[in-house]
Amino acid sequence: MFVDSHCHLNYAGLAERQDEVLAKARAAGVSTMLNISTRAAEWDAVLAVAEREPDVWASIGIHPHDADTHEDIETALLVEKAAHPRIVGIGETGLDFFYDKSDRDRQRASFRRHIAAARETGLPLIVHTREAEDDTSDILRDEMGKGAFTGVIHCFTASAALAKDMIDLGFYISLSGIVTFKNAADLRATAHLIPRDRLLIETDSPFLAPVPHRGKPCEPAFVTDTARALSVELSWPIEDLAAQTSANFFRLFHKAAA
Repeated sequence: MFVDSHCHLNYAGLAERQDEVLAKARAAGVSTMLNISTRAAEWDAVLAVAEREPDVWASIGIHPHDADTHEDIETALLVEKAAHPRIVGIGETGLDFFYDKSDRDRQRASFRRHIAAARETGLPLIVHTREAEDDTSDILRDEMGKGAFTGVIHCFTASAALAKDMIDLGFYISLSGIVTFKNAADLRATAHLIPRDRLLIETDSPFLAPVPHRGKPCEPAFVTDTARALSVELSWPIEDLAAQTSANFFRLFHKAAA
């Protein structure tokens, strides 16, 4: 059985056919999905799916793209919302200096508020980082000095150096369908550096559909295609990869395991 550790079931492309998407995922052997929130307006809808579907969990957070419009989202509110039994992670949060849709200082401030919530709740932090490696690493290291917390770098596409740095911090690394793309040789090389007990797999649905589904809306069932590609790349039997990445998910997202 497989876990899709990061998907957006409430985004266009999936939301309007959600029952079908979930049925296809289950038929493909996906036993658990983590439905990720990115802005306050969608929190209730994201959580509602997790309340309705026993194999779906939810997160609470603000994407860095939305930091400008969510300056009022403080740590205390994140902590309050995270008390719900179906909320198992904080995020996604982080830094995106590629699109720069929000002011960088506001992104940094929001990131730190999410980290504080992760520390206070004991729930893992779900981190988005793009073209912001140094700042991401510096903030995580600085905050780790204030008190330990855990987390995952989701949809990892950064350098091998950042992967090593995050592993040293105790973080997990999640790989998406990007690892199947022809131009992702560097990412496939980085995959070999990730300890097997720190690896997660995800779809980031409805984005980034893996080969052989390029050009289609991605969905949780496709996490099996990413797993098969990694199985070949790492010379790791698919059954073992599925079992290990699932165990890793429940170790990190311990509230889901409970």
